[in-house]
Amino acid sequence: MDLRHLRYFVAVAENGSFTRAAEQIGMEQPPLSQQIKQLENELGVLLFQRLTRGVKLTDIGLVLLDQARALLGMQQQFIATATGLARGEKGHIRVGLAGAVSLLPMIPLTVRRFREVWPDVTIYLEESNTPALRKALHDRAIDIAVVRPPVPDGAGLLVSPLLEEETVVALPKGHPLAVHPHLELEMLADEPFIIFPRELGPGFHDAILSACHNAGFTPRMGQQAPQIASTVPLVAAGLGVSVVPRSLRQIHSGGVTYHSLGAKAPRAELAIAMRAGQHVPLLSNFISTLRACCRDMHAGAQVIALGEAEGE
Repeated sequence: MDLRHLRYFVAVAENGSFTRAAEQIGMEQPPLSQQIKQLENELGVLLFQRLTRGVKLTDIGLVLLDQARALLGMQQQFIATATGLARGEKGHIRVGLAGAVSLLPMIPLTVRRFREVWPDVTIYLEESNTPALRKALHDRAIDIAVVRPPVPDGAGLLVSPLLEEETVVALPKGHPLAVHPHLELEMLADEPFIIFPRELGPGFHDAILSACHNAGFTPRMGQQAPQIASTVPLVAAGLGVSVVPRSLRQIHSGGVTYHSLGAKAPRAELAIAMRAGQHVPLLSNFISTLRACCRDMHAGAQVIALGEAEGE
């Protein structure tokens, strides 16, 4: 038995006639009768009572009709799901976000725009640090991640630049330098620096230290923050100053003021990471939407054009 037999069975039952069912299906009546007889023989039951004019379902046929319809409905749903997955229109995507990335306006904008076009796709967001996200990609716990490059031990991953975010200085409220809306790095030479562990974001960590060296000083390290976003509460506590991604200005600690930096300011780079060899339309659609949102929200970030990266 195959699903074709079930379609014939349902057609005859709904039309009450082999002749009308054959016309609906687009086949001759005798072959249709033979197919139904073959189905009855295979099942060992009588599905129809043959009448002078038309047919009538037997009690067994009446019970099996609902199940036949359910099976055919499952087939249609299966085909629709497969087609949707092939087009990137159905399914789910698990997105990892490195420290403070969720504060970027492009993230909620990307999710909103993506859902407007592909409402049948479910998006899961997970915040962590770059090393943990690298492991999650390898473990297939997430499908794609926005990370802070470089990605340590990134073998088997495709890492593509996304944008460079501006940085600002975070000062404790009431700090003598807080009267200046714009600061130069060398003005912070005598201040204790609050910074996150290098392993959480070696690229951004090194960019901060390199910018300080270029400004003529080696920063005096103060309290270490467990995460990038954790630097702001520590600054608010008066434990030092910090250079943070511009997006962290959304953390309204009350005890912190934010100040723009001059030409020597470091940049906070972001990249898209995914498993190499993935050719999933769903991921390509998400990446395309993410890059478009980055371009639209170019203020404070320089989007890096990559042409046909990630198979877009």
